[in-house]
Amino acid sequence: MRWDTATVEASTVSSDIVSSVHEIPPQALELLAAPPLNTLSPDRAHGAVCLWCPERLTAETAVDLGEQTDPEAGRWWPRACGPCAGRRAHDALYDHAARCEPCVDDVGQCETGLALTRLVRRHRR
Repeated sequence: MRWDTATVEASTVSSDIVSSVHEIPPQALELLAAPPLNTLSPDRAHGAVCLWCPERLTAETAVDLGEQTDPEAGRWWPRACGPCAGRRAHDALYDHAARCEPCVDDVGQCETGLALTRLVRRHRR
């Protein structure tokens, strides 16, 4: 079987995107406090601009925050820039760990705490 470069690159990108979304459990996404969809500009709602700052996003700079569901508009996939995702994850981890017994003992025992820790390490500057 022969693979051309475009096929290999497309499969690598798809795999990276899918794995990054699946690393973030729904509980962690909720703690990041994405604004309601009906308050966003079209560019923010479509992931062209960070949810929290005016940074325009590219495939390389965007942090995919996973699927969200809005009762009126349906499903949407918000994205953020790395610095904003890192700051939000840091704040969420600080709040979460103070209330979560497994995180107090060992953050590796809590799926939410672990996901937030990974986001902080990957994107906090």
